Amino acid sequence: MIGGALVAVVVLSALVSFFWTPYDPVQAFPADRLQNSSPGHLMGTDRYGRDVFSGILYGARITLLVGLIAVGIALLIGTPLGILAGMRGGFTEEVSMRAADILLAFPALLVAIMFGAVFGASTTTAMVAIGIGTIPGFARVARSGTLQVMSTEYVLAARAASQNAFRIAVRHVLPNIAGIVVVQCSVSFAIAVLAEAALSFLGLGTPPPTPSWGRMLQESQQFLDTYPMLAVWPGVAIAIAVLGFNLLGDGLRDRFDPKLNGER
Repeated sequence: MIGGALVAVVVLSALVSFFWTPYDPVQAFPADRLQNSSPGHLMGTDRYGRDVFSGILYGARITLLVGLIAVGIALLIGTPLGILAGMRGGFTEEVSMRAADILLAFPALLVAIMFGAVFGASTTTAMVAIGIGTIPGFARVARSGTLQVMSTEYVLAARAASQNAFRIAVRHVLPNIAGIVVVQCSVSFAIAVLAEAALSFLGLGTPPPTPSWGRMLQESQQFLDTYPMLAVWPGVAIAIAVLGFNLLGDGLRDRFDPKLNGER
């Protein structure tokens, strides 16, 4: 519930930014630069005079967009790959899982940095790179769940009834592994949020002037001694998002796991 509440705060912030922000998040007001929190600027202003609160609201939109696309890519590629490996076994399983192991050796952030260096810094590059980097997690989780489902009696009965592999995958395997896949989505979303912030911090993510929590954190470095709150606000936003999705993933795991849920 706590994780869901934190995620709801991030989602609500992103939705609000589509309709309202106190100020234009990309417009600079040099006369108002480096102001502390006040009724006019709840979180103060940055070195360009931009309203920090408006940037935080807009940054939530970028964070969720990157997370949704990245997790979507990993889900649509990794899950079918894992199901195929678990159902076919043999050479197909060996090749697909070894390929996943090789990709797993490269953290999602490292893959994103490589893509950013080759294709240039952009939100699209960050989304695709993070998505590719998290495919192995979905493939391994889907394969593990598929192996358990394939050993059940109702799948043996479906095979005896001459149902084809695609029908078994859609009617029996996919519904029964949906729970663990949803948990993986939540965990991967937290990884995507952190990776996007790190890329923006390094200058390889969302390019300026579009507000991004990671770049807001990077731009505040030189003012840590004089205006530390410039770093606190985006840092807190990143922490809330990552903590929320991680807690939500833990809660969903407890909910979908019969052993952890006290069922037999």
